[in-house]
Amino acid sequence: MTLNFRINELSLYTTEGQVRYEFGSDLTVLEGPTGVGKTTLLELIKYGFAAGEARLAPVATESIHDVAIDVSIGKDQFLIVRSLDAKKSKNVRVTDLITGERLPDHSVGDGESSFNSFLLEKLGFPDNVRAAAQKSRSSKPGSRITFGDIFKFVYIPQYAINRDIAESRDSYYEPKRKAVFELLFRFTDPDILSMQSQVNLLNGQIDVAAGQLRTVLDFLRDSNTSGREEVMERLAAAVEEQERALEELNALREELDPVIDRQTQAYRDLLTDAERTLSEARASVQDLARERDQIRTERQRVLSDRARLERMRDAGARLANIEFSVCPRCMQSVKNRQVAEDQCRLCLQPDPVSPDQASDSYELQQLQLQLEEMDAQSEVSEQQLARAERMVLDRESLVRKLTATLEERTAQRVTPRLQAFADVSDRRATARTQHEHLEAVLQQWDRVSDIELEVKNLRSDQERIKANITARKAALESHKSMILDDIEKEFKTTIKALRIASVETSGFDRESYLPLINGKAFTKAMMSGGGSMTAMQIAYWTSLMTVAEKTGAPYPSILVIDGPRLALDPGSVTCRTIYQRLVRGVSDPPGAVQFIVADNEIPSDYRGDFARVRFDYAHPTVSTVRHPGQGNVDVIASADE
Repeated sequence: MTLNFRINELSLYTTEGQVRYEFGSDLTVLEGPTGVGKTTLLELIKYGFAAGEARLAPVATESIHDVAIDVSIGKDQFLIVRSLDAKKSKNVRVTDLITGERLPDHSVGDGESSFNSFLLEKLGFPDNVRAAAQKSRSSKPGSRITFGDIFKFVYIPQYAINRDIAESRDSYYEPKRKAVFELLFRFTDPDILSMQSQVNLLNGQIDVAAGQLRTVLDFLRDSNTSGREEVMERLAAAVEEQERALEELNALREELDPVIDRQTQAYRDLLTDAERTLSEARASVQDLARERDQIRTERQRVLSDRARLERMRDAGARLANIEFSVCPRCMQSVKNRQVAEDQCRLCLQPDPVSPDQASDSYELQQLQLQLEEMDAQSEVSEQQLARAERMVLDRESLVRKLTATLEERTAQRVTPRLQAFADVSDRRATARTQHEHLEAVLQQWDRVSDIELEVKNLRSDQERIKANITARKAALESHKSMILDDIEKEFKTTIKALRIASVETSGFDRESYLPLINGKAFTKAMMSGGGSMTAMQIAYWTSLMTVAEKTGAPYPSILVIDGPRLALDPGSVTCRTIYQRLVRGVSDPPGAVQFIVADNEIPSDYRGDFARVRFDYAHPTVSTVRHPGQGNVDVIASADE
């Protein structure tokens, strides 16, 4: 028996009230013309389970607040409620319908999803299983298997039913699709998948270690050393050279003790005194030059003030001879005003002194005195500056002479020893550099051994894990072979019963777990979008479900199929026999599996063999919202295309 997974009821809470659907029958068909919302109903189920990105019509996003699913999983029964509000949709409310207990809310999203872990746990799978690539030498552990990956094996949407099987056309998804298939039919188990992830991670670690080893070996090749022993010999030679150089340096230091007579010492004292006085003379020159510049600046200011007073005197003299006939303020005539001869006609004040008397004003006299004093100071400053500059020249000449005399007296005694000291210091520095370089080379040779040991251990761990994987897979091989035989047999029988016109032979690929049609992969033998592809998919999925039910595989006991006769001729034999296969799938034995099917119309021969829910434009799936009428909505499949 398959793993019990059954949708009991679906409720939609809309802006205008609740819409409720029960799925009590083993086979429930949602029947109605295109555009009444059948696909929307199935996509809302997918949305409620957070099983990937659902393709929701505007009527759902604009008018539905919450989706509630009554579902049985194993021996449990839960009410799962998820909001369509963007902010609230990140949480799913779960209630245990057997105990009546409200369980903690679960999160959904791109990161860690506790709701995904909850569903996987109820299905009997851990939430940390990864699907690692097995044939390519991948270094990645693989993508984590989610409930959404398992849901691809129970929900066949209309946009994929005549195109693809569980995204098998996407090569990047192939490892995960195959891993889910193997889990559902017990060809593998979480431990084997975990070990395969470890093998891939070890591939990466081995590659990193091997890359480090290549880098180190390239460095050692440039060091011109053939092995650790040669490095040790050259290192000992470098140490010995350093010691010899150090002994020679100590001997030279003893020979370089200064032997200086009294006259040389006197010259040195004179040089020191000359350098001191030279420094003082240069400082004096700077101070005197600064003082001279300040006097010049102040003299220029006084000259400006004197020029200003002279301009004022000249203006007064010019205006004194002007006789005003009108007042310049109020413009009234002053010709007839009786004024004394020594008074101003305008202000009636005594007339100012004559221009000759203004030239001897106190202010001009003071400015002239300041100018004369500044000229005297400037002359003294210039003389002092000239004496200071001559002293600088004298001191510089004395310093040069004393320096040359000292160099001549000491060159013959000190210079040869200094050259020998420099040569020995260079030898010691070269030996020290060589020593440090060889130490680094020696460390790299040691690292080669460490990395080689690390690579060896990693490869040993990897081979041990691979052997464990091989042994565990071998134990499952007979079971796998039997299941694949049963699937192929059931698939061939179903294909033959459906009488698909373009199919001559059929089979089952034991590597990809996909159908073979006319000796080729189904994607190469059948045209995408055609009715033959649709019928082949019905044969594939019903065969998987039948074998899973008979063998007790942990395959969820539900198939949700949207458009089982899409692109098929309604009058064809294939179209009529599809429902025969669906009815047979839920009848042996009754109650074991559940099929939920959405179709435009049902063959009249089988209307009594299953539950039927009819829809039309007056009664759409979201019945609380008025349907705009035929042709006035964009159906999901058309929008996808």
